[in-house]
Amino acid sequence: MADIFREVDEEVRQDRALAIWQKYQNLIIGLAIVIVLAAGGWKFWQAQQLKAAYAADEKLHAAMALSREDKSQEAEAAFLALAKDAPAGYAAIARLRAASELTGRDRKGAVAAFDAIAADAGADPLFRDVARLRAGMIRVDDADMKEIEDRLTPLAAAGQPFRSSARELLGLAALKFNDLDKAGRMFDQIVTDQEAPAAMKQRAEAYLGLVRSDSKPK
Repeated sequence: MADIFREVDEEVRQDRALAIWQKYQNLIIGLAIVIVLAAGGWKFWQAQQLKAAYAADEKLHAAMALSREDKSQEAEAAFLALAKDAPAGYAAIARLRAASELTGRDRKGAVAAFDAIAADAGADPLFRDVARLRAGMIRVDDADMKEIEDRLTPLAAAGQPFRSSARELLGLAALKFNDLDKAGRMFDQIVTDQEAPAAMKQRAEAYLGLVRSDSKPK
């Protein structure tokens, strides 16, 4: 008797499945087609992205080779061309490198280029910080202390990725303007920062020695 009930129950399930298929077969087939097309489109998109990345990588290395050969203008043009149509990461690197090529022959233009990257809300925050640091590095030689502080103080705050470099530049600028207290604070922050690079700590300790010797009564 139990076998009969099982057979009846199985037939009921089959009939129900058949009814569902007959009612929704067009929808089910359509969904299957959409899934297949979507999977194929995703694979195609991935292949295109990989192809674009390989092409951008080759162009980036070619532009860097021009830079190593001291062909600054040609390198800048190559970096700028790459920045126009390369994937986001390569484009950001190319913009930074193009600005760097200007440093040796047009410092004002280089600062403007770095400032433009730093002000680009669509750029990656890390690349924007690099641009701020590079612009500040150029301006340390010529700007007054207020401009230098405006540019570099935000980068020197605790937790910022380039804080040690920013603190070193602020310390050197303070030495330049004979602000020994500020210079000492900046270099001390580098020395006491456990995450600061070892080489930078060594330089900061040397600078601190200069600050302390100059601070002694003559």
